[in-house]
Amino acid sequence: MRYALVTETWPPEVNGVALTVQGLAHGLLARGHAVEVVRPRQPEDPADGTGEGAIATLLLRGAALPRYPGLRFGLPATRTLLRHWKHAPPDALYVATEGPLGWSALRAAARLGIPVATGLHTRFDHYMRDYGMPWLEGTALAWMRRFHNRADATLVPTVELLDFLRMRGFERVTRLARAVDTTQLSPALRDDTLRAAWGAGADTLVAIHVGRIAPEKNLDLAVRAFRAIQRRRPQARFVWVGDGPARETLAQANPDFVFCGVQRSAELARHFASGDLFLFPSRSETFGNVTLEAMASGVPTLAFDSGAAREHLGDGVHGALARDEAGFIDAAVRLAGDDETLWAMGRAARAAVLRLRPEQVAADFDALLAGLARRGDSRAALAA
Repeated sequence: MRYALVTETWPPEVNGVALTVQGLAHGLLARGHAVEVVRPRQPEDPADGTGEGAIATLLLRGAALPRYPGLRFGLPATRTLLRHWKHAPPDALYVATEGPLGWSALRAAARLGIPVATGLHTRFDHYMRDYGMPWLEGTALAWMRRFHNRADATLVPTVELLDFLRMRGFERVTRLARAVDTTQLSPALRDDTLRAAWGAGADTLVAIHVGRIAPEKNLDLAVRAFRAIQRRRPQARFVWVGDGPARETLAQANPDFVFCGVQRSAELARHFASGDLFLFPSRSETFGNVTLEAMASGVPTLAFDSGAAREHLGDGVHGALARDEAGFIDAAVRLAGDDETLWAMGRAARAAVLRLRPEQVAADFDALLAGLARRGDSRAALAA
């Protein structure tokens, strides 16, 4: 099969969408398919536009995303895509982002008769609230519905989100589960030298946050939860891995916090495993890959009862699930007060995600796209 994936974000950009789409592309490639990625050109891309190994790449024009240095979005490209796919269309198309490039891909696919699936990776309706425009939540949801209902299938990572979207008029919604690579993330990577650089000794509790440092991540709650922990354990440290538009303000207001910047691959795994409690206060995630990454690293996790946490995190077993902000802070203090329980939770969290395999996600994704391609062939035969 020949598959094309359209995305407006791709590594080295660090975010859940970029890493998830890259994993899907490599998963399809490993299953023997021809894979093409269509995305905006990045400053790091070679001038000849070569792809990532065996993955073919079509690089298109893009522009910087306002307020998010280092991220880009694709400019409209319907005519380019029509020319590109006219004589050799992919058997099926996956559109991962709802920006101008994503809309262009949907239009081109409709004109050429290419079966298409979309992925709902970002809750833009929640972002309206986080950026001080709650009156636009309904408008954002309607815009998302219009986009995804143009596809033959819309893929989401949780049953919770599937049910939510179906109740709000989203059609043909299908769950595609996610996994985590437990060979790359492991408690064995815990590093006492790294912890010492953070000012943490063997008995120091290290709370850690991994992710984009941005307003939509509800970071003030993480700060308040840590300060509550600190009143009980004054030597506790709070380590932040990642970057974003809110980092400078957060650092100025909290000079005792440790900021490590963006970490990737083995370094990210080492940072994750060296924490003791992962604080994840975001309420705007469709999934939250970092929840599984923390669990794979043997780090107990505190998160809200949604997304990956609802699907995989056992309350009181692998960490805690909060239902409101007061509960989040109370759970943080409770977890931080019992080192023995934290260690047991970390071991249980690691064991819980060992059954999740990226290879199975790739197989499920392949089966879904192949099914769309077969239905597309049947429609074409009937039309002829």
